[in-house]
Amino acid sequence: MDNGIHFIAGLPRAGSTLLSTLLRQNPRFAASMTSPVGAIFNAMMTATSARNEGAVFIDDDQRQRLLRACFDAYYADIHPTQLVFDTNRQWTTKLPALSQLFPKAKVICCVRNPAAIIDSIESLIRRNAFELSGIFNYDPGGTVYSRVEALAKGDGMTGYAYQALREGIYGPHADRLLLVRYESLTANPLGTLAAIYDFLGEEWFAHDPEHIEPAYDMIDFDMRLGTPGLHHVRSAVRVEKRAPVLPPDLYAKFEHDAFWDDPTQIPPTVRVV
Repeated sequence: MDNGIHFIAGLPRAGSTLLSTLLRQNPRFAASMTSPVGAIFNAMMTATSARNEGAVFIDDDQRQRLLRACFDAYYADIHPTQLVFDTNRQWTTKLPALSQLFPKAKVICCVRNPAAIIDSIESLIRRNAFELSGIFNYDPGGTVYSRVEALAKGDGMTGYAYQALREGIYGPHADRLLLVRYESLTANPLGTLAAIYDFLGEEWFAHDPEHIEPAYDMIDFDMRLGTPGLHHVRSAVRVEKRAPVLPPDLYAKFEHDAFWDDPTQIPPTVRVV
């Protein structure tokens, strides 16, 4: 990782794919959807832990080199000359390790009102009425209430990400985080990107939010997950407004959980765009 690495984390359906697509317009940057590195990183941590009896021969310095090698090996041929942005919602839970492996790395956390996120997922499920989604383990049963419950629980798609975000924000490495509101990214993409460049200390690049190139690997991924459109990015950045599809009681249950909108709940070291 001679050219450096930063991370993208935060909440699902909150603009991380759009942000990666915009960042990728800069030829100096490499960014994409969630990569396999997070899973490889976890597997390496398990393999070098006390769970493996051979780990008695591995000291902390070796363990750090092995964990860093997960990134070095994955990106060695893909982006050998670029600054990498690796996306995974777990990275805010790994800050104690990442801060030692990559002392200059920062984390961009995409956020959006949780009610809008869950509503967006439910809208997508209904749009693909003849598909079974991997988000819900391809289960043909259930109701909107059981789907929302599954999403919001601690190991659910939104619940885990929400808790991981809070762990990072209220942890000792919060100064590495930049929270990017979905509403800011879609309404003012260039201003939001300028704030990101300033946060990272990178030289500005003239992005074009009116002409966005799709990533076809994202389309293939969504098809295999049985959820076409999950990572869809439009050809131009636009603010989209539509009526919620969630029952009112479900929407109301989550719409006040956007704690980042209250400055008193955010540590002063955390910047919010």
